[in-house]
Amino acid sequence: MPSGDGTPARSPEPKSESRIRATPVVRRIAAELGVDLAVVSATGPGGRITEGDVRGAVVGGSTTGGRREKLRGVRRVIAEHMVRAHREVPAVTWVEECDFENVPMDRLVAVVVKACAEALAEFPELNARLEGDEIVYLERYDIGVAVQTELGLVVPVVRGADSRSVDEIRTELDRLAAGAHDGTLEPAELRDSTFTVSSAGKLAGLFQTPIVNYPEVAILSIGRIAPRAVVHDGEIIARRTGAIAVSFDHRVVDGARAAEFGLAVISRLQTAVFDST
Repeated sequence: MPSGDGTPARSPEPKSESRIRATPVVRRIAAELGVDLAVVSATGPGGRITEGDVRGAVVGGSTTGGRREKLRGVRRVIAEHMVRAHREVPAVTWVEECDFENVPMDRLVAVVVKACAEALAEFPELNARLEGDEIVYLERYDIGVAVQTELGLVVPVVRGADSRSVDEIRTELDRLAAGAHDGTLEPAELRDSTFTVSSAGKLAGLFQTPIVNYPEVAILSIGRIAPRAVVHDGEIIARRTGAIAVSFDHRVVDGARAAEFGLAVISRLQTAVFDST
């Protein structure tokens, strides 16, 4: 763009590190705001870059204003994990309604975990890994359960969910959730799950399209459960209803098999064929 006298305006020439004059505080602010001091015009005494110069570069440049916070700790791990999952997994989501009248709400997640573990035995491709050009079918049923904490989302694992009763799973879930919120879980309690269950509870919408928890190949989420008008035995009545969504890696799982798995889970939830003792 031309300047006032008609000559082209020049961008500031990048300065070498040795020529940059800025206090440690200004350097820290620049790092937090993502500003390269080498291209900031200095207005301070002796060519020193001021805090105002740094913040002005943010406002005048393409960087969006507002409070900034570095991705750190759990939030950084979550971000990296989600990007990798989105990049590597060609996911598809299947959704269907489920009648939850037979499911005690105080044991909802435990019941769903148990139902998934049992159904996975019938659909081994959803309890698998894709390693190179090989599908590895896992012979354990370690179900991860998404838990929202103040630091971000973590996924503690219920080991051997297929061999535990619903009450045993619920006790383990309570322990894992408490540890997740307190930050006291061991690293081994947060890895090597074979399948994941997610429930947002009261915050859940009608349904979600959950991201597959890489390197797993499938995840199931529970939508908001509430009384809804449905046709039951030829009559319109209110039933506790919600949606079940299954996202799956289409490289490993065919759509028909994912749907059959979802229906198998729903059948268990609606007929209570699982062991609830």
